[in-house]
Amino acid sequence: MHSGRCDINKQPAMTIAKNAMKKIFILLLLFSTVRSFGENGYDLWLRYLPVENQNLLTAYRSDISALIVSGKGDIISSARNELLAGLSAMLAKKPALTQTVSVNGTLITGTAAEIERIYRTNSGELKQAGDEGFIIKSVLINNKNCTVITANSEKGVLYGTFHFLRILQTRQSLHSLNIISAPQLQLRMLNHWDNLNRTVERGYAGFSNWNWHMLPTYMDKRYRDYARANASVGINATVLTNVNANATILTASYLKKVAALADLFRTYGIRVFLTARFSAPVEMGGLPTADPLDPAVQQWWKNKAAEIYQLIPDFGGFLVKANSEGQPGPQNYNRTHADGANMLADAVAPFKGIVIWRAFVYSNEVPEDRHKQAFNEFVPLDGSFRNNVLIQVKNGAIDFMPREPFHPLFGAMPKTQMMMEFQLTQEYLGQGTSLVFLAPLFKETLQSDTWRNGKGSTVEKVVDGSLQSHPFNGMAGVLNIGNDINWCGHPFAQANWYALGRLTWNMNISSEQIADEWLKMTFSKDEHFLSAAKKIMLESRDIILQYSMPLGLHHLITYGSHYGPAPWVDKGARPDWTNVYYHRADSFGVGFNRTSTGSNALGQYAPEVQDLWKNPAACDEKYLLWFHHISWSQKMKSGRSLWEELCYQYYTGAARMKQVQLEWNKLKPFVDTDRFEQVRMLLQVQYDEAIWWRNSCVLYFQTFSGMPIPAGYEKPDQTLEFYKSLKFPFAPG
Repeated sequence: MHSGRCDINKQPAMTIAKNAMKKIFILLLLFSTVRSFGENGYDLWLRYLPVENQNLLTAYRSDISALIVSGKGDIISSARNELLAGLSAMLAKKPALTQTVSVNGTLITGTAAEIERIYRTNSGELKQAGDEGFIIKSVLINNKNCTVITANSEKGVLYGTFHFLRILQTRQSLHSLNIISAPQLQLRMLNHWDNLNRTVERGYAGFSNWNWHMLPTYMDKRYRDYARANASVGINATVLTNVNANATILTASYLKKVAALADLFRTYGIRVFLTARFSAPVEMGGLPTADPLDPAVQQWWKNKAAEIYQLIPDFGGFLVKANSEGQPGPQNYNRTHADGANMLADAVAPFKGIVIWRAFVYSNEVPEDRHKQAFNEFVPLDGSFRNNVLIQVKNGAIDFMPREPFHPLFGAMPKTQMMMEFQLTQEYLGQGTSLVFLAPLFKETLQSDTWRNGKGSTVEKVVDGSLQSHPFNGMAGVLNIGNDINWCGHPFAQANWYALGRLTWNMNISSEQIADEWLKMTFSKDEHFLSAAKKIMLESRDIILQYSMPLGLHHLITYGSHYGPAPWVDKGARPDWTNVYYHRADSFGVGFNRTSTGSNALGQYAPEVQDLWKNPAACDEKYLLWFHHISWSQKMKSGRSLWEELCYQYYTGAARMKQVQLEWNKLKPFVDTDRFEQVRMLLQVQYDEAIWWRNSCVLYFQTFSGMPIPAGYEKPDQTLEFYKSLKFPFAPG
């Protein structure tokens, strides 16, 4: 009789193999189930999923059968690690590492100098690639079909590596590649408004990514993944601290913590910057003054710069917010912005550092329209700043509104280097609850014509320096990331981080292409999904404009938290911290008169731009109430009165938001359950907010127009007093 015990050593080999295969199949099935039910967004757009199409997989494996990575630098090591991880995951096969070209499908990476023994790169192409660009080419070496990723620098090789992996992620052909790509901007930067206690000003994705208490000994895995994500879209600089600066970051103990991050980020081509509190010499150094013309103050900053560069040799420099919203600055000592910026610029100049001086300034003591104050303060200083100073200018003159005309400073200071500041954190665009793709906002600003050097003098040409022949340029994005598992809170907020990086590399790339790439890498490559999801993304900003601040209305948000509508706010620490200051509604009409009969902020633009907006009958209606105070009964281009048009915009925006919900629900088969449900719930929150915006704003403005809500529109189910009573003391950010 048999004992019933199975002795594995006596099982046939075929049976053992079948059992093993069955276990592998079950594990793969479990893995795919986890993928379909449980993605958390941590991987961002770097998911590196296995290639689904068998024919394409066979082609990719043939095109990448062996790998040569030349060079031993830290950045090359990052490129090698990324290639091995990405290729192994997508091809389900680790390419063989080799030193010579002996088979078809050899992928060769390294700087042109490193791979010269294998392949000599065309000098003209290398010149086109510049310092940080790259070349990706299909070539024939030793009669073998190969692919080369090369550059003049290790950074270029890293950026080329990520671009090559993006080609695979978006399932494009690897045949006949001939790519030469160079960044349009030199400084491609993120601004973090993170405080040392880990709160994030205007942040909606948890606490700060930087755990200052645990640094420098404990290095969270997120730090490296943050650097990888930035390098993948070409971002090469980061400001770690809030522009409302804390001088503590400049102390010796904290600089060691910064140095630990800088050491890691350097391996991905990223330089670290810090915000500098202008009064630090008083607060930290015990000096009686922070006057930028005082020799002792100048020496204090020179000593501090030397201390920083001793720890961080490639420290980028300082970002400064001064004499704005209560922050200290040179004007405290009757000095100019140029005096302050130049003092700091001289301190970092020996180390090739730069100073970024924000132009977001306005004073409570100046009664002028806030729109005008930065222009009035900075234009007289044109030509006064050092060569290593960049003036960082917000896209518009007020404060990251959902739509603003471009800032009048762009092009108005031909002797001064200027960089763009966009906000990714959606402070005025629904914050962490709303799906709003910001690439169309970025593009709208960059493509605006300043007319400063004739027709075609776009903001883009000011930013890249080509309009006025400036040698240095840059763009920054105020980023919303935190310690939420998916980095950005709302899954779609990741797209704005991605978009900023792609546009700093190439401002000509379209919003549609950015959305297409991001969706393919982050969600799904299914064409049905892509068509519908791209439509949602590309229309999202226009929808939120309609239901929140249409026709040029702006700054209608809740006092303090900026969460939700509150057009009735008429009390604040200063007039321009109220909302009635901006919309100026009365029994006649609504809107801020910024023409020559009002504040004349319009006069700060070139005459050709003034001609576009000075006549209310011809002004683009998207800016109408930004520049004009219009009668409630004024006939609009639609044939409706202004009051009727305002109602139409609010009600149409809310209705479109409902349609977005319906369209997303149809995409359930193409999205993993966790993220589908997360977006579905957030879209319900956003729709509720759209109704809230619609009802409260229509009811409020009705108290001035005295006109009924047009027939056919659902009447608000709450009173204006109900909406006024809503409070949000614990809103994030």
